[in-house]
Amino acid sequence: MIKNINFNLYPLTFILLFSGCMTTEYNVGTHSQDVYFFSTEKEVAMGKNVAQQVAKEFELSANPYDIERVQKIAEDITEVSDREELNYYFYVIDKEDKKEEMINAFSLPGGYIYIFKDLLDILGEDELAFVLAHEMAHIVSRHHIKRLQAAMGYNLILIASTAAPSDDNFSGGLSFALAQIMSAHSREDEFNADSLAIKYSKLSGYNPKAGLELLEKLYQKSKEQIRPLSYFRTHPYPAQRIANIKRQLYISLDAEDYINF
Repeated sequence: MIKNINFNLYPLTFILLFSGCMTTEYNVGTHSQDVYFFSTEKEVAMGKNVAQQVAKEFELSANPYDIERVQKIAEDITEVSDREELNYYFYVIDKEDKKEEMINAFSLPGGYIYIFKDLLDILGEDELAFVLAHEMAHIVSRHHIKRLQAAMGYNLILIASTAAPSDDNFSGGLSFALAQIMSAHSREDEFNADSLAIKYSKLSGYNPKAGLELLEKLYQKSKEQIRPLSYFRTHPYPAQRIANIKRQLYISLDAEDYINF
């Protein structure tokens, strides 16, 4: 619950437009010109603050085997990232609810990437590379930032990136930002992240077809469950993503791909 936060954003937005605080920058992930409220430095600061919130809400794994396994592949993926100005940090999360599998992964602005152990345990090397590359792609294309700008506006983003930790608005802003980040991505963002994951997997020496195999495996598993698979609650459009990846890898689509697209 967000308390004591000023949501009167529209007047400030007009002020920003005329004061030059909004900038148009080239997005290396989407190859488009995008409007941003603040700099990369502010993005990194907000990511660091939200990462501290993640550490409060989830149990980060200290298992050396899992950490080393992720870090080995993460180093390869990081080498080919299109946003070289960022440092990337990778974490394994032990599942929060012992009664439910947490087959999921997510990332934060500024270079923070998380994978739940339940997902890590079912991934091969190439599949893990694709998942990490996909989450990195969301950061490269600044998908989180565009969503947060639309949902939070300049006031809350400023609070989440610069306010003092003792400020009540600060904690509320972080909680709201994390909730937005953990919500479902748009179809366009998912397609873009998959495209970059294919690119990064190839460049770092991993087989991008593993991403397709993983999605198909998770998609089939989701059909067997009453509740939606946690991965597809935050990474929707599984059938469409499968068809899209097949096209990019020049793999023939079957009848089910056309029906579900």
